[in-house]
Amino acid sequence: MSGVKKMQNYKLTLCYDGTKYRGWQRQGNTPNTIQEKMEYLLSRVLGRETEIAASGRTDAGVHARRQVCSFRAEMDAEPEELLRKLREVLPEDIGAVSLERAEPRFHARLSCREKTYVYRLWTSTEPNVFLRRYTLSCPAPLDEAAMKAAAEALVGRHDFSAFCARSMKKSAVRSIRSIEFQKEGGELRLVFTGDGFLYNMVRILAGTLLEVGAGRLSPGEMPGILASKDRAAAGPCAPAKGLFLWEVSY
Repeated sequence: MSGVKKMQNYKLTLCYDGTKYRGWQRQGNTPNTIQEKMEYLLSRVLGRETEIAASGRTDAGVHARRQVCSFRAEMDAEPEELLRKLREVLPEDIGAVSLERAEPRFHARLSCREKTYVYRLWTSTEPNVFLRRYTLSCPAPLDEAAMKAAAEALVGRHDFSAFCARSMKKSAVRSIRSIEFQKEGGELRLVFTGDGFLYNMVRILAGTLLEVGAGRLSPGEMPGILASKDRAAAGPCAPAKGLFLWEVSY
């Protein structure tokens, strides 16, 4: 019967500038998170309280080119109509890329198979003020050959406890399918693709590779760092501003 609202599952893809937010996850001590903002605006547009789940939590200051979310809602309007209304109320640093109906069992996090993160470095000595909020400035020369050799040792299925910023109660074993290096003018991008990433893991991987590039660590030390399972053995956690959740695969 027309006009009857049915509970349906939706897949929403977002992009956002995480500079001023305290990360994705809703927190009890601040309303300034992406999840809090999205749930408030979705609830406003839909006329009822709505919860939203993401493919994963991005940390404070981390950006997303493509973050996939899922939520359930009762509505008779087409997704295009909801997408239009949502775009009208979203702040300028959060964008709704697409919205579609999803299979009933689809869940943005639980259905995810693989994620790609990009860490962006500005390696030119010539400053680029327009990228200062989205890249880490590294004007000193980097040994990219050494960084690539170190990255090869990190690819595969390993216990990444040494690259996690908190103690893990569950397994810290993850699979990294690839770590690629992409050069675009003065920008060097470190592209990490894997089945899952621990807390701060990509930023610590990037920080460790930068230590190798600067000559403070050697590629041959990577297996020992992995085997140690000791956070202190790996490099520093690179700043959040250079990290982007780039793509999520299902």
